[in-house]
Amino acid sequence: MSNSARPIRRHALITLALLFLLAVASSAQDWIRTGTGLGVEKVRLAASDFKPSTTDAKNADLLKTFNDVLWNDLDNAGIFDLVSKSFYPLQEPGQPSEVNFPAWNSPPPNTSMLAFGNLGAAAGKVTVQGWLYDVKNEKSPQVLGKQYVDNATSDAVRVIAHKFADEIIFRLGGGVAGIAETKIYFVSERTGHKEIWMMDYDGANQQAITHLGSISLSPRISPDGSRLAFSSVTKSGWEIMMYSFDLNRMVSFPRFGGMNLSPSWSPDGKIAFSSSRNGYPNIFAVDASGGNSRRLTNDQGPDVSPTWNRKTGSQIAFVSGRTGLPQIYTMEADGTNVQRLTDQGYAVSPNWSPNGQFLTLSWMRKYGPGEPGSNDLYLMDVASKQWVQLTHDAGRNDFPCWSPDGRHIVFQSHRSGSDQIWTMLADGTNVKQLTFKGANTQPNWSWK
Repeated sequence: MSNSARPIRRHALITLALLFLLAVASSAQDWIRTGTGLGVEKVRLAASDFKPSTTDAKNADLLKTFNDVLWNDLDNAGIFDLVSKSFYPLQEPGQPSEVNFPAWNSPPPNTSMLAFGNLGAAAGKVTVQGWLYDVKNEKSPQVLGKQYVDNATSDAVRVIAHKFADEIIFRLGGGVAGIAETKIYFVSERTGHKEIWMMDYDGANQQAITHLGSISLSPRISPDGSRLAFSSVTKSGWEIMMYSFDLNRMVSFPRFGGMNLSPSWSPDGKIAFSSSRNGYPNIFAVDASGGNSRRLTNDQGPDVSPTWNRKTGSQIAFVSGRTGLPQIYTMEADGTNVQRLTDQGYAVSPNWSPNGQFLTLSWMRKYGPGEPGSNDLYLMDVASKQWVQLTHDAGRNDFPCWSPDGRHIVFQSHRSGSDQIWTMLADGTNVKQLTFKGANTQPNWSWK
């Protein structure tokens, strides 16, 4: 081979290698997007600003709240290609008779679906009418038509916008319920103590649940949303505590002795947690009232951070130090068939996806003296152990938790200089910060 041919061949090999890597990355993104319900193709959707239907002075503020919340909900959904409002025609519809189909289904908007409607306040009440049209189908365009009536307040209008967004997401997202009305529970230090807080899925309406003046960690909401289990320091040490939303107060729960941490609910209401009552921290399971205690692991682990398979309830993932550094394991719900999932580094905080296919985890794959590893979030297919990295060297990332639709992940990150709560789509895109005041950690997303 001539000297002049060698650089050409070398360049060709490098090009082929790059193309192979890009193909692998694209394939990985596809199986994540398909498996999490994000889909490979997004629906092109326009969300026109709703128009006033009355002359009430409250309309301007209520419309701004409604339009902002609806747009953000649809943008957060992860399944839409939202048409920029700069492409919208000058005349936007407030009711079906005002829809100009060619103006919407042709360039520049060139949209497939159009959400539009009107809002009007009167006598302290607000009425919202909303429609979803398939503007490519002029003969039978209506996909959805809804009317809502509530008090004429910003909070009520926020809820209406969430409800309408969820209706759109349900119909265009394969029948998967939206998450706009879900809640996120977390630990906040903003009052000087680590208390349990809650907020809307988009970071709005942040409020304290506990006022114990102690250290409370690991909030976990029950599948029906009626109770919140968490760990807290009491006079007798670390105990599993229980808050009832039906009673709006703490309720009694058995004391087990030793250190009791990281509770986790099964789909049918059982609770797994880590307890050192017998010396070393092991995984135990109890029923919803704390009775019928069963020991599931017996190693000198420690074994901590259990999380149930949210679809079947028949498996539990957990963290164990039985071989040295923490690694992720799975077992059957009775403690049998223990399998190690992670193969190296420092792996913690597993959380099971709603469809039972994936685990998210925080993983420092390179750990040890001189290693420049960082805590990043990963998604792993449990059956094949195939994994994909979701965050990349953006501070310390930990405590991932799935949304009930399986399309989003909430997590804790230090990327902004302090520990805060963030969300992203399950493929690692569309990252958004939810908390800003104080230190906020250990988020847990409601089941519905």
